[in-house]
Amino acid sequence: MRLFREFCLTVIDSGWIIIGMRALVLCGGRGTRLRPLTWTIPKQLVPVANRPILSYVLEHLMVAGLEEVGIVVSPETGAQIQEFVGDGRRWNFQVTYIRQEEPLGLAHAVKVSRDFLGTEPFVMYLGDNLLQDGLEPGLTLFSSGGADAVIMLKEVSDPRRFGVAELKNGAVVRLVEKPAEPPSSLALVGVYIFSPVIHQVIEQLKFSARGELEITEAIQGLIEQGRRVLPIVLPGWWLDTGKKDDLLAANRQVLASFKQQVVAGTVDNCRITGPVRIEAGARLSNCELSGPVVIGAGCRIDNSRIGPFVSVSAGCEISGSEIEHSVILERCVISGVRRMSESLLGREVRVRAGGQSGGSLKLLLSDASEVEL
Repeated sequence: MRLFREFCLTVIDSGWIIIGMRALVLCGGRGTRLRPLTWTIPKQLVPVANRPILSYVLEHLMVAGLEEVGIVVSPETGAQIQEFVGDGRRWNFQVTYIRQEEPLGLAHAVKVSRDFLGTEPFVMYLGDNLLQDGLEPGLTLFSSGGADAVIMLKEVSDPRRFGVAELKNGAVVRLVEKPAEPPSSLALVGVYIFSPVIHQVIEQLKFSARGELEITEAIQGLIEQGRRVLPIVLPGWWLDTGKKDDLLAANRQVLASFKQQVVAGTVDNCRITGPVRIEAGARLSNCELSGPVVIGAGCRIDNSRIGPFVSVSAGCEISGSEIEHSVILERCVISGVRRMSESLLGREVRVRAGGQSGGSLKLLLSDASEVEL
């Protein structure tokens, strides 16, 4: 449902008149937790179920009807992000690219985007996050609840990795960034909705001990001013894909939503169980596929076992191998691998393991790497 194509004229408690809404997508940062892969590809463009993570973010914004989108990029990520998104036409967007010279925090990204955001309310969406439920619940609460901020929260097993919210009687009373002793298990999801009041708070922020302008401190500033900060605890899944294991978990989660077999390629003497998507131009022979699995266009796979929870991007060649719980980017060549699991391979990687002994390979390889065993 296109909720906010024409955002209704509304007067909210803070006194702001909402006449439109913009989106700010953060695609800066250096992706250090996914190196060496992210030396050559921005983390937001790493595929999950054969689609770049960023495409899921942009689709959520499109479904919500948001049309003016600012994309924050770094000197390292800018060219590739811009090549992928282009002018935004395929999502019905008007796109503005905003350069953040250094990764100095989420609030800093808002600060450098001030000219683009103007006096409009906005959604801020981290470009490497995935949400099951999309933006509709948060946007509805923001428009009806007279809020200056809506924050999305999710119960997590280790909140020390995230910003954490403390609630009292359903209200947000405190936010802390990556606390050693978390006050709750409610992590801040990488999606926020703000009124323009947030700019006033950010202007007063000082850099934290981490050398960043923290968005948690900015929201805490709203709370201390008596502004209305509303939480949503997400019932569905949320995934931060900043590390290899997180990205593989995201791939499993999205593939698990596949419900049927879609075979557009050529399959000869193969056994297929579970939901599998084989894209046009792929050719498979003498293989066993255990879904959920997606095989990209133009792949050549023979005498191999693939799955479950494997994404193979376009143009790959796989022979005599067994692969499970892995993400394989474009044009990889894999031969004679007795077993590969929990692996993430960049583009044009070559793995030859004809002499592989027992055990399972677990790899994280950057583009154009070569491995022989």
